[in-house]
Amino acid sequence: MPVNLTKDSIELGIRTMNPDKMLAFYRDTLGLPYQAKLDMPGGDIMHRLQCGDCIIKIVKPKAPPPAEAAPGGIPGATGYRYWTMYVSNLAEVLDEVRSAGYKVPVPETELFPGVSIAIVEDPDGNWVEFVCQS
Repeated sequence: MPVNLTKDSIELGIRTMNPDKMLAFYRDTLGLPYQAKLDMPGGDIMHRLQCGDCIIKIVKPKAPPPAEAAPGGIPGATGYRYWTMYVSNLAEVLDEVRSAGYKVPVPETELFPGVSIAIVEDPDGNWVEFVCQS
């Protein structure tokens, strides 16, 4: 039986012990609109950012978790390793990311005629892929 979706978008949660640095990246550098700060049951704090029809949730746990995600982006481990945004201004995004001092492990690369990608790294080492179709 397939799921019966009630919303045509996803909400992505990113747990971090560095919410200020993560907000500086996603809100200030990438320009995702800030929606709300929520105090969660159990003491976690969630910051919600709009990404198109989706929500990116930056969550600071009350206490440090027992483990951190393996570094190294896509080739570093199995599991969720990156997520993708489609943009029309890839060069501008990369200029902004580099100017703010963030890493670009995969520079702008044409995959197919008219389709380019790049991957950037957030302050916690998570990879975000940008796709630009002309």
